[in-house]
Amino acid sequence: IPHKLYRMTLNDIASWIGGTVSGDGTTVIGRATSLDHAKAGDLTLVDGKKNLAKWASSPAAAAVVAPDFPEDARPLIRVAKPLDAFLVLLTMLRGARSYPTGIHHTADIHPSVKLGPDASIGPNAMIGEGSVVGANVVIHPGAVIGRYCTFGDDVVIHANAVLYDDCVLGHRVIIHSNAVIGADGYGYKQVAGRHIRIPQLGNVILEDDVEVGANTTIDRGTIGPTVIGTGTKIDNLVMISHNCQIGKHNLIVGQVGIAGSSSTGDYVILAGQVGIADHVHIGNHTVLAAQTGVTSDVPENSQYMGYPGMPMKDFLRMVVNYRKVGEIREQLKKLEAEVKQLKGEV
Repeated sequence: IPHKLYRMTLNDIASWIGGTVSGDGTTVIGRATSLDHAKAGDLTLVDGKKNLAKWASSPAAAAVVAPDFPEDARPLIRVAKPLDAFLVLLTMLRGARSYPTGIHHTADIHPSVKLGPDASIGPNAMIGEGSVVGANVVIHPGAVIGRYCTFGDDVVIHANAVLYDDCVLGHRVIIHSNAVIGADGYGYKQVAGRHIRIPQLGNVILEDDVEVGANTTIDRGTIGPTVIGTGTKIDNLVMISHNCQIGKHNLIVGQVGIAGSSSTGDYVILAGQVGIADHVHIGNHTVLAAQTGVTSDVPENSQYMGYPGMPMKDFLRMVVNYRKVGEIREQLKKLEAEVKQLKGEV
């Protein structure tokens, strides 16, 4: 999205983001936008020397760059962390997102609900009996909050998200559209040839600063809670099953599936489409590469890959050998022929 700067100078912009201008600081800028979309008069980001060729052919008037970026005929804003600075700039230009303010007359809020100060509840949102909502909470249109849920302050629930009964959210939790938190876990037992549901009587706890992506599902525990630790960020289309205990500051990328009663340590990274079997533990500071399938515990400080999941070095070595299978087969055939000749069988 191009963001208008209302024709500010580079000196003005540098003062906003803590940068230093190289070149003409009086250059007037009309927009801030990405390098791929920059036009004449725009300010862009050149994050790393790998983008030098693209910058050279860009019509942009100026760029935000790192301190060691090469000198250029065009003016530059040098700053220690260019990407962070550019994002700060875009956030300042865009301003706060438009949230519903106040309580819409179509919102369905049970009389027993306790709303904190400055709560905003959008059209057709619903909050069930006995729920407690903290200060500055924003609930967007169509969101459904069950009975006896508890929210901390500054929580944001986006449109059409659903939270079942008894969910507990810490401060600054964000839940994106169509996520479902607290649905029954997938638990059955076979009795007389039929699958009988095991009651799912626990709940879900999302600790402070957790973010849950769109269309993600987190199941309630069978007896105790399913817990997502402080600062963990969950992408869209993730499935976390009942009784899971997810550590602090994890990064869980799209289409990850975690089966019941599994757990992770802190600062774990699960890349796209990782699959974790039930009752498995992933240790602290471990990275599972995309599409890794894990069926047993993984030690901390590991990097795993492949199916079944194995240390990344082992997997890459196996891939190299696999690519040589055709060559090895031909060598074996040649050796077999030579052995037969030596034995006089030919």
